Amino acid sequence: EDMNKTAIVVVDMLKDFTTPEGKVFYEENRNILPKINKLVKKARENKELIIYLQHFNRQDKFDEKASKMRENCIEGTVGDELDDSLDYNSKTDYLIKKRRYSGFFGTDLDLVLRENDIKNVIIVGTKTNCCIRATVTDAFYLNYNPIVIEDCVATNSKVVNDVHLEDIRKYFGKVISLEDYIQGERE
Repeated sequence: EDMNKTAIVVVDMLKDFTTPEGKVFYEENRNILPKINKLVKKARENKELIIYLQHFNRQDKFDEKASKMRENCIEGTVGDELDDSLDYNSKTDYLIKKRRYSGFFGTDLDLVLRENDIKNVIIVGTKTNCCIRATVTDAFYLNYNPIVIEDCVATNSKVVNDVHLEDIRKYFGKVISLEDYIQGERE
């Protein structure tokens, strides 16, 4: 299997989710950051494409979805910025802004993947039950091979996290460990 047909998609590891002062912070997001960086380092060695997704809501503009939930990731606040500890390289990595849970909806993610001849989409970040699952589902519908690294995703409940990983494993793609990925396993 050609490694260069693989992209890493890091979902919403933004300061509102990852820092204690963030509007929707929870500890598990901090815990997965070093693991995500380890994944990205290995992906760079493998010459794999790296894409960071950045959720945002427009400041002072109405958004029906955003109005129904806790305020977060407001454009122009520090909350919508990538966590400082992430290994983001603006020259080689893509940063794709999104306004809905799926990284594919209303963005050029599909086009970027196609332009780079990507088949396998490795998805990590936050929240397993929301943005991870929506992105995995759309990747599956668009005929990519979605792969979730189970120790590089989080949500605010272990039970919810496990249930969604089980569904992803059964219906949408693969769920593997960071160790499996580092060893070169994709099955």
